[in-house]
Amino acid sequence: MNIIIVGIGKVGYAVAEQLSTEEHSVTIVDINDAPLADAEGELDVICVKGNGATSKTLLDAGVDDCDLLIALTGSDELNLMCCLIARNHGVNETIARVRNPEYHEEIGILQESLGLTMAVNPEYEAATEILRILTFPAAKNIDVFSRGKIDLVSFIAGRNCALINKPLRESLAKLGNRALACAVERDNKAFIPYGDSVIKEGDTVAFLAAPGDINPFFKNIGMPVTGIKNVMIIGGGRLARYLVGRLCALNMNVTVIELNRETAENLSYAFPNANIICGDGTNRSLLLEEGLRESDALCSLTGFDEENILLSLYAKSMAPKIKTITKVNRTNFLSVLTTLDVGSVIYPKHTTANLILQHVRARQNKIGSNIETLYKTFDNKVEALSFRVGENSSLRDKTLEELRIRKNVIIGCINRDGKVFIPHGKDDLRAGDSVVVVTTIQGLDDLDDIKG
Repeated sequence: MNIIIVGIGKVGYAVAEQLSTEEHSVTIVDINDAPLADAEGELDVICVKGNGATSKTLLDAGVDDCDLLIALTGSDELNLMCCLIARNHGVNETIARVRNPEYHEEIGILQESLGLTMAVNPEYEAATEILRILTFPAAKNIDVFSRGKIDLVSFIAGRNCALINKPLRESLAKLGNRALACAVERDNKAFIPYGDSVIKEGDTVAFLAAPGDINPFFKNIGMPVTGIKNVMIIGGGRLARYLVGRLCALNMNVTVIELNRETAENLSYAFPNANIICGDGTNRSLLLEEGLRESDALCSLTGFDEENILLSLYAKSMAPKIKTITKVNRTNFLSVLTTLDVGSVIYPKHTTANLILQHVRARQNKIGSNIETLYKTFDNKVEALSFRVGENSSLRDKTLEELRIRKNVIIGCINRDGKVFIPHGKDDLRAGDSVVVVTTIQGLDDLDDIKG
């Protein structure tokens, strides 16, 4: 596909990097020289300097031959303007980043009026991800498939975990849960486990299960399932604003510490049931005074990665059982971050990139086995995708025993007429089924690509 990306900040770079890796023709538009020079030197892309909200710049970028325009600048209004102008030049598919909470309630109207294919909001999606993690505190990360009927849950296997040092076939059979281990990360390397695979202490394990089976599964393998009631949030930006209202709606006790007085005052007016403190979230005395040791969870959501990481480490030192969630924007030192006990790590830019990549892959499908959902996990080493089985799929009406599936691919679950189940060898794939595939192979865009 010919794709134009307007705005080469953190999110724009992540999207451009992924799309160019998958051999799309990517043109980047930005008004600043420095990010364009970085992208041109490191990515296989074309760079155009200029204002992406003008016809002249978009024509220079090749808008007349563009399949998809993605506007990811720091301004919602500019992003919407870019998409509007692109539509007037005949671009049928446009995606805009819209982050302002004041626009969130109007997003449907904006999409319809401007003909947007998609509006993406990294902070709102990140808040949704945090909410899921707080629901299941033993989880490191949670991704949702089949409209909430099945979840992909990752956790770190500690020394008391019942799965370690045994073949998965043996340990899972004894537990009797509707769960399937489908990916493992060990020493920064990911693999798809099979029945004879053995989990080791310290492994990060991802499994598929229905939401109602997650806590029973954790309980059976010796992981904590205590509910979250008291949440402390450091940083009162957009992400916190999206999160606080949803936590208060669940009757959780929420404390927010925000340095900027105006932001803190606005939060206190918007969320009278939350405890909003104007202060420095890196002040240890303030954290302890506001109840860090009594909190069940700490969400470090400031605009500085270093602060967020240090806050989570400090919280663990003061309250070892606390659930920590750390927002990180830069991914330069991911290998170092994985060695630190910072709990669940949230990457808003990865969430946005995944949503866009899901749309692009769905556009490319060859025979109607559309991608419905796509997540990357384990630092992008593993992809979990949900496909709709098409009428013309060569996998249709064949049992799993009959299929020759590529190595490092596993069919994790099937959603048939609203009923989700983990398949066995005798189960077949039928037209209309939604199938979750987990793989270390990058770039699948059609269900038939899993064939060996």
